[in-house]
Amino acid sequence: MTWSILARDPATGELGVAVTTRFFAVGAVCPRVEGGLGAVATQALVNPHYAPDALARLRAGEAPDAAVAALTAADAGQEHRQLHLLAADGRIAQYTGSACIPWCGGLRAEDVSVAGNMLAGPQVVQATLDAFLAHSGQPLALRLIAALEAGEAAGGDRRGRQSAAMQVASRDPWPDLDIRVDDHPDPLSELRRLHAVAQRRFVHLRRFLPGRDHPGVFDRAVIEAAIARATET
Repeated sequence: MTWSILARDPATGELGVAVTTRFFAVGAVCPRVEGGLGAVATQALVNPHYAPDALARLRAGEAPDAAVAALTAADAGQEHRQLHLLAADGRIAQYTGSACIPWCGGLRAEDVSVAGNMLAGPQVVQATLDAFLAHSGQPLALRLIAALEAGEAAGGDRRGRQSAAMQVASRDPWPDLDIRVDDHPDPLSELRRLHAVAQRRFVHLRRFLPGRDHPGVFDRAVIEAAIARATET
């Protein structure tokens, strides 16, 4: 009922995940990313434990293939699940259970993984992958959105569309950008609009929040001046 893309930008170290579906609030259960660690999407008949548990296994030093194998092997509903995982070093693991509804499956290339189920056909994941690769050089978030838009144009979720979400992270355990469209007639256009809104202030303010290696900036005048400079046209 979903297709998603996981990606890594080796130039910036960013990791991202984006997903869209004919299902309410997909961002609440499907995607997860942690800076410097990995990105994951759990879909089909979702097991919400997969995303946090997969990242915990990466954090403990487990390889993506081993993490995915362990999670699915311990799950009585494994044949109804779909899961893919991208580590910060670019390693990828994918799993599609035998009971997932066709079309279902995945593709991968260097630093990118695409997977989906209940799709119009294999052309959806192919178009998603091709578009991501074709937009090389753009910011990771825009590449993810463009990739999903191409998949939608190729047929998308065979039932229609309803929600979308995207997370992008760099150094911190929490995302630099985390936007969701829970219920919308054109969720990808709304996701793109929200991304544009985030550029006006949020992405600049985010740089001043505390990180693991610094306490953040507390001087509001400094913050406002920096935002003003960043948004000058």
